[in-house]
Amino acid sequence: MKDMNVQSNDFLTVKQLADILGISRIAVYNKIKRGQLAAKMIGKTFLIPKDQLSGVINSNLSETEKNKIKDGVSKVVRDYGDTLKMLGKE
Repeated sequence: MKDMNVQSNDFLTVKQLADILGISRIAVYNKIKRGQLAAKMIGKTFLIPKDQLSGVINSNLSETEKNKIKDGVSKVVRDYGDTLKMLGKE
């Protein structure tokens, strides 16, 4: 990339984000156009900072889905916390 301030591992392409979210590239472009998603244009390519990912994912989830995820994570930590700690040491 020509812009020295851009590190490729800090950004996602429109296609990569669309694949992650399970939506079309057009839907990602629309989010950029509406200002729901910050993106940097390099040449003709939009790059989305990876730190935008959590905001985009959270905005696509209902409160019920967010609570299910939170409950699931809590259950995994409660049931497998010691194992996760041991794995983290490896």
